[in-house]
Amino acid sequence: MTAAQDFDRLARVERLARRMDRAFRLPFTRIRLGWDAILGLVPGIGDTLALLPAVWILKEAREMGAPNPLLAQMAGNMGVDWLIGLVPFLGDIFDVGFRANLRNTALLRRWLEQQHGKPELRPEVSRV
Repeated sequence: MTAAQDFDRLARVERLARRMDRAFRLPFTRIRLGWDAILGLVPGIGDTLALLPAVWILKEAREMGAPNPLLAQMAGNMGVDWLIGLVPFLGDIFDVGFRANLRNTALLRRWLEQQHGKPELRPEVSRV
């Protein structure tokens, strides 16, 4: 896979991560939350459903050739997000602040930039 293809793939992953972790702003505040936090309001099943996009991000990272230690770190972020998210109320607050998907895409971007260098400036490749 070429560097351009990897960064295009990363851009898709980053778009999903933004939707999951910071798609909406609470009115009259600077607090941003995403579908992960909203789904987390449904006890038990919501946090488990929010794992699906996180697993897809991990799968994409693996297919891009990310090393096992990086994949393990990403899986750890997912696990922490899921486990703490299961705790009523406290987990919902944690979901808003932890942003595991954005953390994981930042880790993936850093690794890709080490592998390929920084991408050329293109509108479709954006930073988180």
